[in-house]
Amino acid sequence: MQIKELLKQGKNTLIENNIEDASIIARVLLQFVLNIDQIKLLQKEEEQVSKTQKQNYEIVLQKIIEGIPLQYITKKQEFYGLSFYVDENVLIPQPDTEILVEEVLDIAKKESKEKILDICTGSGAIGISLAYNLPNANITMSDISLEALEIAKKNSKQNKVLEKVKIIHSNLFEKIKGDYDIIVSNPPYIETSVIPTLSKQVQKEPHIALDGGKDGLFFYRKLLNEAPKYLKEKGYLCMEIGYDQKEKVIKIAQETEKYEKIEAKQDLTGNDRVIICQK
Repeated sequence: MQIKELLKQGKNTLIENNIEDASIIARVLLQFVLNIDQIKLLQKEEEQVSKTQKQNYEIVLQKIIEGIPLQYITKKQEFYGLSFYVDENVLIPQPDTEILVEEVLDIAKKESKEKILDICTGSGAIGISLAYNLPNANITMSDISLEALEIAKKNSKQNKVLEKVKIIHSNLFEKIKGDYDIIVSNPPYIETSVIPTLSKQVQKEPHIALDGGKDGLFFYRKLLNEAPKYLKEKGYLCMEIGYDQKEKVIKIAQETEKYEKIEAKQDLTGNDRVIICQK
């Protein structure tokens, strides 16, 4: 069977199973199985595939049908112009989170704030993106999951910032010491009862990184109340939020009486996405 025939077959299989973006997913999976890029795929479309390659392609197509995210199959996700290794131990970095990185970079550059803590780092996408784009930054990345921290370390090496980051195993602030210019976090913020209603793909992601407690606000209460102890004077706490959590998170921040400035920022689709609090 020719490459182009197998690609068509893969696309049709995904369409029959109501998979969105079937054409793109079918192509990316075939590139993955054949270990070639998109240009090579087009150049070689008349070539024959082996029986093993065909079988491997059918295996990964089935994984997609079962709800396994594409990124967990290819072990790769792009974020803020960098390439990250991902697997079932970490959340898949999403484009929505890039606005959080943008906001932190803006503060860091304008105010020369270089000592930054990325708490609940997961794959390390936020901390590594900051380290990559801030030449003089001193970045600490922490997480409760040892498996996630191994991936963050792998991604730090992959993106050549390992010497600029410090990786700590900590349950929130439990083992954090010192004071920071900026604390940044994309914490778990989905209500426990909502998780079973999410798409099959999202449910394959680690629940520990999704579950924000009964009302989805457990980690915001912790972060907002405890962060000031680890922030320098006029330091910032920057957090990603769910699209409908702005008012609730701002109220929690105000009730702490520990911040002199609190503001929200929207993502590119107009959803409230980031809360910035200055001590």
